[in-house]
Amino acid sequence: MAEDAAAAEPLIVLRGVRREYPAGEGTVAVLADVDLDVEAGEFLAIMGASGSGKSTLMNILGCLDRPTAGDYRFAGRATADLDPDDLAELRREHFGFIFQRYHLLSELTALGNAEIPAIYAGLPSGARRDRARALLERLGMGDRLGHRPGQLSGGQQQRVSIARALMNGADVVLADEPTGALDRRSGEEVLKILDELNAEGHTVILVTHDHDVARRARRIVEISDGRIVSDRPNEAPREETVSSDHAAGRTPPPAASVWRAAIGRFEESFRMAVLAMLSHRLRTFLTMLGIVIGIASVVAMVALGEGSRQKVLSNISSLGTNTLEIFPGKDFGDMRSGKIKTLVLSDAEALARQSFAAGATPTVSTTTTLRFGSIEASAQVNGVGVDYFSVKGVKLASGRFFDAGAARTMSQEIVIDENVAKTLFADTTVDPVGQVILVGKVPCTVIGVSRKQQGFGPSGNLTAFLAYTTVQVRFLGDTSLRSVLLRVADDVDTSLAEEATAAFLLRRHGTKDFFVLNTDDIRQTITSTTQTLTLLIAAIAVISLVVGGIGVMNIMLVSVSERVKEIGVRMAVGARRSDIMQQFLTEAVLVCLIGGVLGVGVAFAAGLAFAAFGSTFVFVYSATTILAAFACSTLIGVVFGWLPAHGAALLDPVAALARD
Repeated sequence: MAEDAAAAEPLIVLRGVRREYPAGEGTVAVLADVDLDVEAGEFLAIMGASGSGKSTLMNILGCLDRPTAGDYRFAGRATADLDPDDLAELRREHFGFIFQRYHLLSELTALGNAEIPAIYAGLPSGARRDRARALLERLGMGDRLGHRPGQLSGGQQQRVSIARALMNGADVVLADEPTGALDRRSGEEVLKILDELNAEGHTVILVTHDHDVARRARRIVEISDGRIVSDRPNEAPREETVSSDHAAGRTPPPAASVWRAAIGRFEESFRMAVLAMLSHRLRTFLTMLGIVIGIASVVAMVALGEGSRQKVLSNISSLGTNTLEIFPGKDFGDMRSGKIKTLVLSDAEALARQSFAAGATPTVSTTTTLRFGSIEASAQVNGVGVDYFSVKGVKLASGRFFDAGAARTMSQEIVIDENVAKTLFADTTVDPVGQVILVGKVPCTVIGVSRKQQGFGPSGNLTAFLAYTTVQVRFLGDTSLRSVLLRVADDVDTSLAEEATAAFLLRRHGTKDFFVLNTDDIRQTITSTTQTLTLLIAAIAVISLVVGGIGVMNIMLVSVSERVKEIGVRMAVGARRSDIMQQFLTEAVLVCLIGGVLGVGVAFAAGLAFAAFGSTFVFVYSATTILAAFACSTLIGVVFGWLPAHGAALLDPVAALARD
């Protein structure tokens, strides 16, 4: 018996439905204690003057609005127990709306407008396109499928609206003043279509203030001041019309699988995001500009910082990479260092044999006068071993370096640097190589000219190189060393090599009468400094990214406010809150991603521009940085796009539709 009672229950049941709105400090009742039953397959007209509450009643019937009090049941389901997405499902699966002002989306064609409900229902793209085309052709719109609303007459736009209402095989067609904005002929055509839909089995609920229109219905309900004052059958004869295509609008389309439905909704979000961006190109570009500047700054600054770091390391390499230099004394500035004579050649030879060493060369130095002809200059003369030049990274400008036999024979072959060559041979066209110059009182033959070394001292220093034995015997008369230059093996950490060197010499000398200069400490200090500066500049760039993100949020808020009616239409045809949120979030992320691509392009262009103008700055781009920039731009789109998207998703559909 209970099942029979449930089966006999009308499709729509309203009991004591009341709808109130705030008015100053009180409320005003637009609907008051409305009781109404609607059977499946009825053609019902709701009549009333403007402000009588008929549109509010239709909105409640179509689940666009909720009653303040009372009970509304659709097909046995209490709508008060449904959440917003459940109500969206009811609208999507069971209701079709025909509005007085059509509410078509201006960016879409007639075909695109008609198929919107099927997108949210999960119908595959090919199937929904075929169904929308069939409905439009049935309604006489076959030659207008690709036209946008602005290219259609009022009657044609209303036909598109009807096709949209039927897209998901609506059980109930709700028509709110469907002829109010049409001429008489177009209005008659629309009413005839409603007759056909009712003949096919659709429940049609028509809201109108026009008695002539209401007479097309089988039942007329009059409402005044929010109360039903009359509910009667329409006794007037009506021409019966039966559609030749009974199933075209009545049969619901088959739904797609869950993942295909999700893909379809994402495609719609992406398409609408692109259309929205293209329709407001300047605004979109200005929104992107902050992201472009921020991403370009981050990528360019990190690339410049890495390039600077590598250049610094390259310059340090010219001083000798992986080197330790051992000096006599406790440390730099030790007043007794000149009297310490315990650092000798045997120390260098012993160090060269250690497992952590790739070679060792003794060094001594003195300052003396160099003469060529009538020109003389004071220069530092370094006595070095044959490996010195490779260890220190000294490069030749011309000539050659002396060989291993130079130290054994106390050779008087000398290598001068470019500063010496320019000083002594400035007034001649003579090639320095092969010339004899006086070093103090010792004649020496120039066999090579070295390039200027990058270092920490003045670049104008005059430097020459002789075999260390030559300097010891002919200039100093002392076999002790100024220093031992040790090259650390490539597979050994310089810090460990420093500790091993100190321990080794301490055992040999029995006391700490030396100190070790680790050039890697200099490298690490400078590298750390450049990294700190890079991080500082990158932090400034990140601030510009945040500012750009705030700009995205502001523009998206504007976009939401401009498209409130579109949001209302989408909700009316069954869009979930998540669908609305996804649409605006997709737009924000897309703006930021395109801004990220442009920003990376600007960063590359900056590097090319610097290179083209011969700048000493070098940009070294990192794939990790570029990927991080894209991730950052996406995150900005999500974070700053969430608030506007969330606000759009929370809009009340009936309030959104009413927004001008």
